[in-house]
Amino acid sequence: MDDSLLAALLTAVLAGIGGLLVPSLVARLPEPAPAASDDGEPDGEPDGEPGKMLYADIAARPGLGWRSALVAAASGALVGGATGLDWSLLWLVPLVPLGVALSVVDWHTQLLPRVVVVPATLALLVLVTVVGLATDERDALVRALLASIAARSFFWVLWAVRSAGMGFGDVRLAAPIGLVLGWVGWGAFAVGVWVSFILFAVPALAVVAVRRDRTLLKRSFPFGPFMVGGALLGLVWGTAIAGRIWG
Repeated sequence: MDDSLLAALLTAVLAGIGGLLVPSLVARLPEPAPAASDDGEPDGEPDGEPGKMLYADIAARPGLGWRSALVAAASGALVGGATGLDWSLLWLVPLVPLGVALSVVDWHTQLLPRVVVVPATLALLVLVTVVGLATDERDALVRALLASIAARSFFWVLWAVRSAGMGFGDVRLAAPIGLVLGWVGWGAFAVGVWVSFILFAVPALAVVAVRRDRTLLKRSFPFGPFMVGGALLGLVWGTAIAGRIWG
């Protein structure tokens, strides 16, 4: 069996199993303090918008488990097929269902819980560093670290100037996304970050145009799912797209 096909099947199965655990993970999340985000920073819903949906209620949504499993399995198959039997699967396999879980949470609450993102980032950093040194992939390791810093700094600037209406949770999420994409290459990194904004902007502008309500542009929307989607596209097709654009 071809290595890419084997990796796709293996990653799809393992990621799909992880997707089944999404409701359990969401149900165990601690609720943030009232009128604040998970760390007291401006990461929650703006004034005048409905209060946050409880994590327990999100976890109890009918079909969340099997839908998360399907999305995780399909995403895992794409990642595995693009990566092949590579050391990077050590972190990509668990990150796929974790990305699904964070997307579900952010979509319903406009929050990306620090209790999930920070430990996952630290674990990813350790794993990438160990693999990079053990396999003598020092160039990929350095590139991944630089990409992580660049992504977090870029999103921090957007958050600081409030031009994008994003929360600090998006800034935190940018670090592991940059690390993963940077390991693959600068092309994957550039495309993954760029596509996340395209995925976000196109439907948002379409809604504004259909409703003919420009005040919607002042509202905040969950950006995490689009960051995860952009990262997936960057991992799978980023290098090829970058090669066509920049030759």
